[in-house]
Amino acid sequence: MYLTIFDDVVHILHNDYSGCVDKKGWDNPSFYRNQIKKLNAAENSDEMFVQIVQDYLLDFNDLHMSFKYIGEMKNTLYEVGFKVRRYNDLLYVVSTGKEKRVKPGDVITALDGIAISDLVEIHKRRLMEQEAERENWNDILSLYNRASITDEAGKAFDIEVDKYEIEPVQAEYSIEVMTEDTLFLKLTDFMNHDAIIKLISDNELLLVNHKNLIIDVRVNKGGSDLAYLELLPYLFDGEVIDLKSFDDGVMLTNCTIRNVELRTKFLKNAFSTLEDVSTRNQINMMINTLEEYKGKGFVELDFSDMEESLLLKTKSGPESIILLTDVYCGSSGDSFVEICKNSRKVTVIGWPTLGLNDYSNLAVMGWDNKFELWYPTTKLSKVDEGKGMSGVGIQPDIYIPWSPDHIKQDIDLQKALEHLQYLREYSC
Repeated sequence: MYLTIFDDVVHILHNDYSGCVDKKGWDNPSFYRNQIKKLNAAENSDEMFVQIVQDYLLDFNDLHMSFKYIGEMKNTLYEVGFKVRRYNDLLYVVSTGKEKRVKPGDVITALDGIAISDLVEIHKRRLMEQEAERENWNDILSLYNRASITDEAGKAFDIEVDKYEIEPVQAEYSIEVMTEDTLFLKLTDFMNHDAIIKLISDNELLLVNHKNLIIDVRVNKGGSDLAYLELLPYLFDGEVIDLKSFDDGVMLTNCTIRNVELRTKFLKNAFSTLEDVSTRNQINMMINTLEEYKGKGFVELDFSDMEESLLLKTKSGPESIILLTDVYCGSSGDSFVEICKNSRKVTVIGWPTLGLNDYSNLAVMGWDNKFELWYPTTKLSKVDEGKGMSGVGIQPDIYIPWSPDHIKQDIDLQKALEHLQYLREYSC
């Protein structure tokens, strides 16, 4: 069974994945096939198989791809109970969950006796980043048994690294009044169209009557670009927003038979959960367009029927807008930041986003209700021009280097408020 599934995965990545031409020859499937042949009917074979396939996917250097175990036991859905960020040659605990033996500000100096500087080299392939502040150590921590820690008082101690079941993260779509002039809007993903649309419509008067707006997408797990269209009219001036004018290239869709079938299935499932009529109509048009090009390989889809939806009439909104960004903002979060940077009213503050959209619009292939492969089906033409966002993200207008000081205070938000004060004084 495992070899059959793995061969399917390899075929998909060689033919259906939108990076299949660009990354031809990057992978070494025979190496992983030999590892899979050694698996037996042991209790943890499913988990081992997932780890092997996940390691194989690293060959493609694409953070938008994943292979998951979705069986009843959810063997792979565990974490160490805290999160870290690297600064120089140390890992700083930035937040804690179920793990109570560490606290924010504690420093990890080694894992299983291996210094962090050495671990960076060992896991260079998995980290996929050039800058320390962009690295994701969450999965790497779970590979080790012992962490050497120094707390803020200088006390050194070791802990055995435990694993805790991951609890679903609740999305947050909220808006609050910070000051008489300033609103604070937080969007942790763009997955729930109806909830985001309702948030915007319910708070229209606030958006119209406040001069300043801070939008926090530092953690934004993506979703669908359609989910933020209702917000954009408040973020731009002029009469209309021509979304098509912001494109600096074309999007090519790999319209293999498999991709069209999987994408239309995914879109139909999304359609069934939506109430907003406009969004439902746009999804219908996307499905019809995909079906038209089924089996034709890489093409630029004709969305002329949707051109009217790409012209948004602006609305009265805040005069000055700050976007707070970080490397934990990706996919549709990337797109949102990239579009908003075209507005005269918007200033982006923080760190570059994750930068997932060179290859995007994921399809989901499943096996036996047990395993899932998520992979991109579209490619931006600017990748061929060396202008892709992989590894660099969408750049902020004001970059704030990460430091341990961020653990104790919200330096990004402070900078945003200072910048709004500067704009207010400058305009007087």
